[in-house]
Amino acid sequence: MMEEKAIAEAETKTFVVFRLGDEEFGVDVMNLKRIAKVPTITRVPRSPDFIEGVINLRGSLITVVNIRKRFGFLPKDINSDSRIIIAECEGKVFGMLVDAATEVLKIPVSDIETTPEMVTTEISKEHLKGVGKVGDRLIFLLDLKEVLSENGNEIEEIKEVYK
Repeated sequence: MMEEKAIAEAETKTFVVFRLGDEEFGVDVMNLKRIAKVPTITRVPRSPDFIEGVINLRGSLITVVNIRKRFGFLPKDINSDSRIIIAECEGKVFGMLVDAATEVLKIPVSDIETTPEMVTTEISKEHLKGVGKVGDRLIFLLDLKEVLSENGNEIEEIKEVYK
């Protein structure tokens, strides 16, 4: 019985941590392809407001979602710290424009809690898988599928960009 508890406590999940303003967010590393500096982003006419545009990454067109706009944060200019986190969700590869990608962090499963009813972030709690506690830091863990699927059609809209 003690061995089971030790194994459970030792189980960790690995997240890439990024910043939006003063808040920290994590994305499961299993959903990520790479982190890139921000190249030229080409606007796509008639795309949703939070779709920044598309980039050409090693010969592939990738839709870029501005996570600040997606979550209703105040706009911020792209700077030298800005990054695009390339992720895959439901078979679709896309980029997330963030203020900065700060670290790769292993969080023990025992330190991940469900999202509290009254979250302190501007993001609605449906977009979160939980909250990771690392020392005195709280890292909001994103649910990529929910990030893309408010109203159920954003993944479809991203697919449409490629037609």
